[in-house]
Amino acid sequence: MNTWHISQAARVVRQGGVIAYPTEAVWGLGCDPFNASAVERLLLLKRRPVEKGVILIAASLSQVAPLIDPLTEEEKERLSATWPGPYTWLLPDPHEWVPNWIKGKHSEVAVRISDHPLVRALCTAVDGPLVSTSANPGGAAPAKSLWEVNAYFGSRLDYKVDGKLGGLDRPTRIQSLQGSKIIRN
Repeated sequence: MNTWHISQAARVVRQGGVIAYPTEAVWGLGCDPFNASAVERLLLLKRRPVEKGVILIAASLSQVAPLIDPLTEEEKERLSATWPGPYTWLLPDPHEWVPNWIKGKHSEVAVRISDHPLVRALCTAVDGPLVSTSANPGGAAPAKSLWEVNAYFGSRLDYKVDGKLGGLDRPTRIQSLQGSKIIRN
């Protein structure tokens, strides 16, 4: 992993850019989740309606503390048993910390504390969570290589962080923390 590329990608994110990076199973597109214009641009690139929402990915619990702090001890223990790791949980947002353009039409927000070294380095360099959504236009298969990312988006992305996928054969499971409903297995 090249730390110069990580710092360049973090700079681009802080300036409102959209990046591509490898995740646990597929390439992802990311940006600053609190920058409305960056998220809007990412959604336009993907041809994804805002109502669907997107995942937040982070390096640590502290990066999403406003979502973790209100949880019960039992819920925190449940998360700790799977994080960092390839589990995406739908968490309540009682203080409305997460903007609606991230949650879409949903009341909960999808969050993952990744164990992928490159993702963790990116979130650490940005000093916060990133948007994480598969790198593909709507209806197309998620990119599994930088070559596919380039085929889909070419020069319309602001930065591409080269690296290896995390070794999963499919995107992470998405499950509701309150109710245990599995959204994606």
